[in-house]
Order: sequence, then structure tokens, then C-alpha cells
Amino acid sequence: MPKMKTKSGAKKRFSLTGTGKVKALQAGKRHGMIKRTNKQIRNLRGSTILFKADGDNVKKYFLPNS
Repeated sequence: MPKMKTKSGAKKRFSLTGTGKVKALQAGKRHGMIKRTNKQIRNLRGSTILFKADGDNVKKYFLPNS
């Protein structure tokens, strides 16, 4: 049986915290800033922790070796 490989796009986008949660950058900051409020833009800075169900899917399908 071949080894399971980590999706190379996922290892660039997600990282795991010490407790096993999945950390990702905030979405919605690539373009269209003119129609977003300053508060929205401010709150989209940095990274966030994914919800548990989403994080479990990422770990199962995209980061199997983590």
C-alpha cells in the first residue's frame, strides 16, 4: 500500500496548534476592500482557529501525517 501524502497546498495554508486545533489565515482579504467596512478589514487580519468539524476534515483528508 502506498504512503498517504499530505496535500502540498494544505501544508502551506494550515498549521496545527499544540492542542491539535487547525489554524488558518482569515478568508476574504484578497480583493474588494473598497466595499468592505474598516471594521471588517481590521477583523480579518491575522489567523483564526477553524471550527472543530472543519478542522477535523482538514486533518483527515489534507494533513493525514500531522
